Amino acid sequence: MDTKLTLNVDKAVIEKAKEYAKSQKVSLSRLIESYLSSLIDRKSNDIEITPLVESLSGVIEIKENFDYKKDYSDFLGRKYK
Repeated sequence: MDTKLTLNVDKAVIEKAKEYAKSQKVSLSRLIESYLSSLIDRKSNDIEITPLVESLSGVIEIKENFDYKKDYSDFLGRKYK
């Protein structure tokens, strides 16, 4: 069942989206519906890890009690002394 939805979108974005939808031979409504469906259906576990990222896994060991905020603060203190 289709339901009407009102959105406020920048005019330039709407015009470009209309052009894109026309080039794809689909209505703007169908295009937006398809996009929203893809967001909803996407599962976080389905993220593909590229070989490069996988090769970097485990390169750096971080201590369990590592405080990145303190470390960064210390770094900035040394940098701007």
